[in-house]
Amino acid sequence: MKIFLTGATGYIGFNVAQALRRAGHEVWGLARSGEKALALSQNEIHPVLGEMQKPATYASIAEQCSVLIHAAVDYQAGVIAPDKLLVETLLNTAKRGAQPKTFIYTSGIWVNGDTGDQLVDETTPLNPLTLVAWRPAHEQMVLNASNMRTLVLRPGCVYGKQGGLSGMWFSSAYNEKALRVIGDGNNRWAMVHVDDLAEAYVRAAESNYGGEIFNVVDHSRASVREMANAIASVTNYAGEIQYVPVAEAAKTLGDFAECLAVDQHIDGRKAARLLGWQPKHGGLADGIASYFEAWKAAQG
Repeated sequence: MKIFLTGATGYIGFNVAQALRRAGHEVWGLARSGEKALALSQNEIHPVLGEMQKPATYASIAEQCSVLIHAAVDYQAGVIAPDKLLVETLLNTAKRGAQPKTFIYTSGIWVNGDTGDQLVDETTPLNPLTLVAWRPAHEQMVLNASNMRTLVLRPGCVYGKQGGLSGMWFSSAYNEKALRVIGDGNNRWAMVHVDDLAEAYVRAAESNYGGEIFNVVDHSRASVREMANAIASVTNYAGEIQYVPVAEAAKTLGDFAECLAVDQHIDGRKAARLLGWQPKHGGLADGIASYFEAWKAAQG
C-alpha cells in the first residue's frame, strides 16, 4: 500500500514509518527540514517537505495514498488549530486520488482521565485530562467521516529506543542529577513499547475495520514509584527521588503536571481480539538497562 504519514520524523511517527516499511509498504513522511528529510530517505521513506499548517505542501501526496496516518503534534503552533486543520485536510482527500482511503488518527489514553483501579475500555465514557480536553472532538471528526474507513488509536505512555516520558526521567537522573516524580509515585501509567505500538499501526492499516477505537497498551502494572526506582538504579543515581506535589509542579509544567500524576488502568484487549495485536515487551522496568543504553546512544 501507499501510505502518507505525518510526524514521520518524530518519536512515534518515525518508528511507525519504519515498521510500515519493513512490512513492505511504500511510505511518504512529512518532514519540516532537509536534514530530517535525509533521515527519512536513509530509511527508505519518501520525504515530503512541508508543515501541518500548510496543506498545500502535502495534500497532493496524501491524495495519491490509500492510507493516511496522523501521528504528529505541532506544539509550536498551539496544538489544537494545526491538528484540526490537518484532520480536515486529510478527510477532504477522500474523493481525490487513490480510492478507497483509510485514515488512522492518533489520540491517547489520557482522554480517559484518572481511572484509579477501575479497568476502562474503548466504550467507557471519556473524562479527558485538561491538556487533552480537545482530543475527543477530533476523534469524533474522524470517526464520523462517511467517505473513508477511519480508525482511532489511543497509545499508552510510550517508552523504548529514543525514549518518550522515560527519556525525560533518564535525562533528569543521568544529566541533571535530580530525579523528580510528580505526585506520590503510587499511581500507575498505562504503557506501551514504541515497537509494539508501531506494530499496532501496521495491523490497523492492513485490517478491514472501520469506525473503531483501539487502546494500545501493554500488560505492565508497575507503579511510577517502582519505575523511578528502576531508573535510579540503572543510572547510578545517588540522590533522593524527589516527589513533587501536582500543584507545585503545575507552576512550571502547567497542565502537563496533571498528566504525569495520572493513575490509569486501561484495557487493551480489543486490539488483541480484532487486530491480533500482542505486546512483546513487559514494561519499562523489565529491560530497563537496554532502554537506558538505547536512550544514551540516541543522545549522540
